[in-house]
Amino acid sequence: MPVAEPPELDQTQVDQFMQRLVGTLTSATTALMLSIGHRTGLFDALAGREPATSQQIAQWAGLNERYVREWLGAMVTARIIDFEAKRNTYQLPPAHAALLTRDSPIGNFGVTMQWISVLGNVEDKIIECFRSGGGVPYEQFHRFHEVMAEESGQTVVAALLTHIVPLVEGLQVQLEQGIEVLDVGCGSGRAICMLAEAYSKSRFIGYDLCEEAVDAAQQKTRDRGLKNVRFETSDVAKLGDRDRFDLITAFDAIHDQADPAQVLKGIHAALKPTGTFLMQDILASSELQKNFDNPLAPMLYTISCMHCMTVSLSQGGAGLGACWGRELAEKMLREAGFASVEVHKLAHDEMNYYYVVRKSE
Repeated sequence: MPVAEPPELDQTQVDQFMQRLVGTLTSATTALMLSIGHRTGLFDALAGREPATSQQIAQWAGLNERYVREWLGAMVTARIIDFEAKRNTYQLPPAHAALLTRDSPIGNFGVTMQWISVLGNVEDKIIECFRSGGGVPYEQFHRFHEVMAEESGQTVVAALLTHIVPLVEGLQVQLEQGIEVLDVGCGSGRAICMLAEAYSKSRFIGYDLCEEAVDAAQQKTRDRGLKNVRFETSDVAKLGDRDRFDLITAFDAIHDQADPAQVLKGIHAALKPTGTFLMQDILASSELQKNFDNPLAPMLYTISCMHCMTVSLSQGGAGLGACWGRELAEKMLREAGFASVEVHKLAHDEMNYYYVVRKSE
């Protein structure tokens, strides 16, 4: 059988794509250095300071100067930190500090950059799944809950009382008067602890499958002396409660579940007839072509492939993935028995939808 001639290459297209790949490689390596700058506190040490030498910066941050100097080389050539060659000094511009420090009024991108190394740590295991199927379980992800807590601190915790609770009409008054609340997939408990502190007359329970996360959440309750909240290690697909809760929340948790349809049915059953389900989940469409213009889509599919989908598949689950999308989410909520679904977008959170779901009209 004759071998087909290889297609003639368009050199312009080759060159353009090569430049894209170079940019991708540079951005990926810069992301690692941004993560290190966040974790070591270098950005916090530099914020608001006058130009300084690498020795001064290392002293401010309490770090080794040689490593700091090499990190500064990456940051200068990535155009993140300014460099004055005559004085050999470095400075973090205020506009950059506003997006890279723990005191950021906008959002700390250094937190999000940590996902590159977290996911890279399981690359070998994910490749094996490509070959053999199955998945990588939660416990294989080093630092996952630590980074997730930081991330949710920006999207959920920071806006919980001011923007998220007000999405549900009358909820603030109910919480002040005292209601029963369950958080499904509570993680390390930052959101539910904030609610418990703010609304002392209400009673809160958090369920999560991960013992490490539940242990961290329980420690928070002890540290803060909270008496109206408790946490349990529990498979949320086996909720046995009936007509118990006034409010159930799930922050970035449903699409990870092994059996999300069963979880939603259990949530529906556990709510009182007048109860509300408040769900935060990824801002995406169920149809790939509708995600073309989403600048975060490549990251969302990557995180999905290397975490959300695989942890579900590791349990023999559905493997919905992070980009299960609004259309499928609304369909599954209806199939679980919910009477109405409202979908909201909040200005501070470009990554998630907020679903206000009623058990009855």
